[in-house]
Order: sequence, then C-alpha cells, then structure tokens
Amino acid sequence: MTKLVWTVELEGQPPRAGTADASGVVRLRCDAPEGILKSVTARMDFPLAPTEKAFFNGYQSWTWCPEVGPGDRQRGVRQIPGPLLKKYAFDRYGDYHFVAYPRRPGCFHGFSYGYFRQGEHYRLFASLDEGPGYTIFSYDVKAQVLTITRDCAGVRHPGGTLAAFDLYFAQGSESAVFDGWFAAMNCRPRACAPLAGYTSWYNRYEAITERDVRNDLRGCRELLQPGDLFQIDDGWEPTVGDWLEPDEAKFPGGMGALSEEIHKNGFRSGLWLAPFACTEQSQLYRQHPDWLLRKDGKPWKAGGNWGGFYALDIDVPAVQAYLEQVFDRVLNQWGYDLVKLDFLYAAAPFGTQRESRAGRMIRAMELLRRWCSDKLILGCGVPLIPAFGRVDYCRIGCDVSLSWDDKWYMRLFHRERVSTKHSLDNTLYRRQLGGRAFGNDPDVFFLRDENCGLSPARKRFLAETNARYGQVLLISDDPSAYTPEMKEQYRSLRRKWAENTGFGSRP
Repeated sequence: MTKLVWTVELEGQPPRAGTADASGVVRLRCDAPEGILKSVTARMDFPLAPTEKAFFNGYQSWTWCPEVGPGDRQRGVRQIPGPLLKKYAFDRYGDYHFVAYPRRPGCFHGFSYGYFRQGEHYRLFASLDEGPGYTIFSYDVKAQVLTITRDCAGVRHPGGTLAAFDLYFAQGSESAVFDGWFAAMNCRPRACAPLAGYTSWYNRYEAITERDVRNDLRGCRELLQPGDLFQIDDGWEPTVGDWLEPDEAKFPGGMGALSEEIHKNGFRSGLWLAPFACTEQSQLYRQHPDWLLRKDGKPWKAGGNWGGFYALDIDVPAVQAYLEQVFDRVLNQWGYDLVKLDFLYAAAPFGTQRESRAGRMIRAMELLRRWCSDKLILGCGVPLIPAFGRVDYCRIGCDVSLSWDDKWYMRLFHRERVSTKHSLDNTLYRRQLGGRAFGNDPDVFFLRDENCGLSPARKRFLAETNARYGQVLLISDDPSAYTPEMKEQYRSLRRKWAENTGFGSRP
C-alpha cells in the first residue's frame, strides 16, 4: 500500500504534516489557526509500467486531454509570440495563467481526477470535493512521483479544522473504479433522457437569420423525431452580453415566436448564451463598466472570440439581477426548453481570500441552476466537477472543425482550440463521465458534402464515435439538402446510438 505524505503551510506559521494510506476514501484534516493558506500539497511514489498509459483531466471541457505515455508532453503557451498572446488572450482559456508547464516530456498535470491504465486495469486517483480548491494532480515520469496540490493559495482559513484533501484511490476495472468514485462523492446525474436533434452553429455560424432557422426547421421535420432538440446557436443576439432582445435585422419576428414555431413542429427549443461574457461592443460593457470582473484594477479579458471578450463579476448584485432577468425572459417569456450555456469558465478565472477559484466556479454553476430551475442546461466551456450534477448535459471536448485538425497555425496555439481530432480524443477519454455526472455531449457530426472539408471516412468515424460514446447526438447540417442515402445513414446512426445509450441506468 502506497504512503501519501502531505503538508499544509499557512503564511507565518510552521508547516503541518502527516501521512496516510492511499487507498479508498482518504480525508486529510488538521487543526490550524486563522491565516492565509500558502500551500497544501501531498506526494506519493507511483511507479509507471513501460506500457502503461496515463490520463489527466484537463482544466475545462474544451481542454484537450488524451491518454499519454512516458515520452509525451503537455504544451503550454510559451511558443506563442507575446503580442499575439496579449491580443487574443490565449492563456485565459485554460490554466496557463496559474499552472506551470515544464518544457520536458514526461511531465503531466490535470484537474480533479486521472488514472493509469494497463490494458483493462485502471488505477484511479480523484477528488471528492473541489470547493476548497481544485485538486491538481501532477506526475513526473522520471521521478515516478505523483504530486497533489490544492489550488487554494491566498485563501483565508478561518481557524479550526482545515480540510486539506478529500481523495479517492481505487484500482480494478473501468466500471468498478468510476462507479466507486461517484458513489463516494454521492454524485448522481440529473434525471433526463438522452438527447438527439439539431444545432445551427456548424453550418450557419454567426450569420444565422430567422429565414435560415425556418429553412432548417422544415428539413428537420422530415428527419428528426418528436421531442428532439432544435437549438439556435450564437448569432441571434446583437452582440455577446446583450441578451434581452434579438438582433432585429436578423430576427425581426422575435425569439418567442420562433420557440413557439419550433414547438408546433414537435421539437423542444434550445437557445445559446454566454452568460458570464460580454464584448466591448455590447451596451452592457459601455453602460455598466462596474459589472466587469477585474484583476489589479483592470477588466479581465477572458479570450479572443468576437474580437475579445470580458468576464462579468458574479459578486456584483446588479449582474445577478440582470442574468436572472435574462433567464426569466428566455425560459419563461420566450418559452425555450434548453439553454446551451457557453464560455462558463469566465465566471471564475481566479479566487479571493474568501473563496477558491473552484469554489467560485461551483457557486456560479449553482446560480445558473437556480435561475434555470427545472429547464435543461447544456454546459460548455466549463470546468467539469463544478458541472457534475448541476447541468443536464455537458460538452466534454472542444468544438469540432470543418477540417480534421483546423488550420496549421492554429495547431501552434492552446489546448482549447477547435479540432475534430482533439474532440474525438476527449469523447473517448472522458466517456466514463456519461451517465454518472451528466449526459456527455461529444459535439456534432456531419453528413453533408458542401461546406465541410472532412473526408467521407473521417465524417463516418466522427459520427460513429459520437453514436457510440455520447448521450447527446446532434447534427448541424441543413437536413433539407440530404439525399435519400444521407437520410438512411442518419437513421442507421440513430439506431446504433439508441442501442448504445445507457444514460440513467447506472446505480
């Protein structure tokens, strides 16, 4: 049995240390006076067999996190020229602004859980509670040491018992170790069925109009089944951050009328929002600069999409009141059944003395759940454990690309970039979350020939992988353009998906 050696340090205080057996549920506690946490760490020997593979869960749902071997490496953003990094804020999509990336191969890290796999035998290490701070697992192949760090530096401990770590260690079959982890967390998915349907993004993108919606709705009526999802993605709003009215030039009839029309066609209606984000072009940004999340007095730029966007501060009461009004309008007045909530990581890029980065993200997800009540949430761009049991469905990879691995220069950038190849990796290696934490959304597949650079073989591989491992099965084509052969291909994939889906059947 492997020994875990752990240490807690508070500013100006002598360290507190202890040991524990790394087996089953391990709860590490110590008494400590009031003070600012400096570090909470643990180390254990963890030999890696030459043919063993390892997995370390990425920071958020878009983060590429395949299984790795001893000679692989995780690449940060050092290779991006400084002016580009600043302009497009590539380091804000992931953990780059607060986690170091060693330059040499064989050094890996991940958040909340990971495993080593030899054939069908798994050795799982995982967190049971991320509220005090994300649990970061780091591994050095050369040293054969697993280091565990609680992401809580700078948080004030109020005094008394300090929860250093709540961990779970298990080995055995894939189903045994993951079932054991979720039972130990007492985590169950929200009760909802697998979801099939359509989303507008990967064909219409931001150029979508009311006319496009009606065209694709007619095509879906001939292909989809009653109760399926018809979701309108980004492009309906004037700009990101302004959600109370649509872009009148593109959607003159309003969003409520479209939701009603979707319902009349027998489908559930869905709408995309990025609730914690806004652009400089938005009225919100111009009229309410005090609503922006700030670091060192400056608004926090959360990424380069839409020419750059900024995070909202969920601690500002007016922000909460505004977002509550937005969800009331979308879900209750306009009548949408599902919201796809994107770029959620923007709510919690850092913590405060009052709460950790992870605690803030959990609080943001709880706010969303309260505002949405029993309506369906599809989470996207979100750290995963804060989404466990709080969203109905969750993307578990990056956006797919209309090509296999996007443009060559994009491959030089961050782990959260658009890539069909990376999306497929995450679909495979995060498959264990489906039906345990939420319904896994592997993103869309394509059947169309126009406006898509994937080869027929790769389109087929994407479709079959999604049908095998996802609880969400979405197209993003214009179904009215499908040939009879494409329609039969879709129906065949859907039958396979129905056979493979076991969402809600796990204990």
